[in-house]
Amino acid sequence: FATIGEISNNDAFLVQSGKAGRTRWLGKRPTVRGSVMNPCDHPHGGGEGRAPIGRTRPLTPWGKPALGMKTRKNKKRSDDYILRRRS
Repeated sequence: FATIGEISNNDAFLVQSGKAGRTRWLGKRPTVRGSVMNPCDHPHGGGEGRAPIGRTRPLTPWGKPALGMKTRKNKKRSDDYILRRRS
């Protein structure tokens, strides 16, 4: 369908926040890397200085495998309703 008229505030995506506090007003909290946390907070945390992950693979904060590892169960009930994978 065709849209008649013009999008309002078309330049809204060009606005830079300018400081951390302005994005906090919008309710966004800072993203903290797991490698800078303590070992009690994240599997990647701890170590002396800027240490590597120190495990066989990257993990989520809850200890599940991250980055490419499939985490879906093999015999999930809704598998029967999936005709083909999204590609």
